[in-house]
Amino acid sequence: MDHPAPVSACHCLALRQASRRLTQHYDQHLAPTGLRTSQYGLLRGLARVGPISINGFAEIMVMDRTTMGRALHPLTRDGLIAAGPGRDGRTRSLTLTAAGRDRMEEALPFWERAQRTFEDSYGAAPATDLRRAALSLARSGLSAAG
Repeated sequence: MDHPAPVSACHCLALRQASRRLTQHYDQHLAPTGLRTSQYGLLRGLARVGPISINGFAEIMVMDRTTMGRALHPLTRDGLIAAGPGRDGRTRSLTLTAAGRDRMEEALPFWERAQRTFEDSYGAAPATDLRRAALSLARSGLSAAG
């Protein structure tokens, strides 16, 4: 039996619950590609900004360095992302490989279907408003000290 999410005045809890629900939706659509939503997002992000240092990429993706390292491991293991020497010899630089680009392109129609079915269910205009609000929050610079 499905139980509704508990009503909470906590903005963080509400957004985390919504994020988990939406991630489940996208993961179901991307399953045939062998990618999870988070992995697909990293491939697309790296395609837009790479080559880039791991720390720089973590900052852009609003992830801490340790979480980024764990998230990159299966992608580098599978040859979708390459980690090589950075500009100063102390850092590592991330690059999307040809295999990574191929997998990302293979996953694109599945991701597009997830987008479309979400918008069909939630509404195109509210989905756009939600995405804009989420991006605004991600770019807000809000921090633990904030």
